[in-house]
Amino acid sequence: MPKQSGIRLAKRLDEVGFSDIVQIRNKVMELRAAGQQVHALHGGEPYFETPEPIKYAAVKALVENYTHYAPSSGVMPLREALVKKLAAKNKIKVTTDEVIATVGGSQALYAAFQAVLDPGDDALVFSPYWTPIRDLVTGTQARPLLVPTTTARRNGIRKTLEQFSTPNTRAIYYNTPQNPSGLVFTRAEAEEVAAFAKERDLIVIADEAYEDLVYEGEHVSIASLPGMLERTITCYTFSKTYGMTGWRAGYAVAKEPFMTALRKIVLYSTNGVTTFVQQAMIDALKISEAEIAAHREEYRKRRDLLVSALNEVGLKCEPPAGAFYAFPNVEKINKNSKKAAEILLEKAHVATIPGSVFGAQGEGHLRFGYAISVKEIEACAEALRKFRG
Repeated sequence: MPKQSGIRLAKRLDEVGFSDIVQIRNKVMELRAAGQQVHALHGGEPYFETPEPIKYAAVKALVENYTHYAPSSGVMPLREALVKKLAAKNKIKVTTDEVIATVGGSQALYAAFQAVLDPGDDALVFSPYWTPIRDLVTGTQARPLLVPTTTARRNGIRKTLEQFSTPNTRAIYYNTPQNPSGLVFTRAEAEEVAAFAKERDLIVIADEAYEDLVYEGEHVSIASLPGMLERTITCYTFSKTYGMTGWRAGYAVAKEPFMTALRKIVLYSTNGVTTFVQQAMIDALKISEAEIAAHREEYRKRRDLLVSALNEVGLKCEPPAGAFYAFPNVEKINKNSKKAAEILLEKAHVATIPGSVFGAQGEGHLRFGYAISVKEIEACAEALRKFRG
C-alpha cells in the first residue's frame, strides 16, 4: 500500500464544505457587475445602517486609544452590561464570569459545538436549519441528526426528538426564531425540548440571533426555564438587532464547565473581540427598546408586503412569526429548489436561496429575505407578477 502524502488536510475537514449562500451572493455580484438589475432577496442583513451612537462610540474609542489588548473574554463594563440585559430581556440570571464576548454569533456557535461534541457523538438539529450548522457539527467529527421541525410540531416535539435520538446523542441545536423559516417555538414547545434534554442528560446549544424579531407570540430563552441554565450554552449576536453584521460582535452565556472551554477556544482562536468594537457594543446595549420595536414594526410591514405578493402569484406562504425571511413553497416553479432559484434569477432577476441548502426538509421552498427597503420589495413584487404572466 503506497504511503500517504504528508501534504494533506486534516481528515476532520473532509465533510466540511463552503456556504451555498456565499456562492449565490457571488453570483449576484457577477450579474450586477455585468450591468444586470437584480432584486436581491437572498441576503440576511438588516435594512438599516448601524445607528449613529454606536458608530460614534467606536470612533471615540479609537481616539481614546482603545487599541490595545483587552481581556480575551471581554472587558468588564461590557460583561456587566450583558448581565443586566440578559436578566431584563431573557430572564437569564448569570454573573460576569458566565458571559463571554465573541467575534460574532458565529464564533459563539463554533465554540459551543467544539466545547461539547466529540468524534462519534450525535447532535439533534431542527431542520430546515441555518446552513453553517451542519458543518459546525461535522467539523467536530460528530454527526448532525436532522429533526423535521414541521413533523415535530405536528406529532409532538418530545415524541419526535425521541424518534430521531440515538444512544450517542449528546446535544440539541435549538434555534428560535428560526432561519430560514421564521418559525418561533412556543413556550410549551421550549418546555418539551427542555424536558427531553433533562431526561436524556443532553446539552442544548441555543441560537437566539433573531431574539428581537418576533411578530407573533413571545421569545422564550430556553436557558431561563427551570433546570436548563446549567445545561445550555446560549449564543447571541449584535448583527440583527443593531445592524452590526460587519462588526463581528456577539457573545455566549454558559455555566461551568462549559465557560472554561469557551474561554479556551476564544483565547486560542482570536484572543477576543476587537477592543474598540467592545466599546461600541456597550453603547449598542443602550439603544432603547422603543427604537428596537420601531425596527421590528418596519420588518412587519415588509413581511406583510412580500407575503401578500408571494401568495398573489401562487407561491403559498404563511406569514413567518419571526426573523426576516419568507419561506414559500415554490414547487409550481420547479420541485427542485436549486432549479427554481435559477429560473427565478434568470427569468425575473429575483435572487433567493434554495431551500435544499437548509437541509432536505427545506426542499421545495425558497428563502426570500425581506430585510430590504419597501421600494425594493415592491419592485420584486412587480417582477414576480411579470414572471407569472
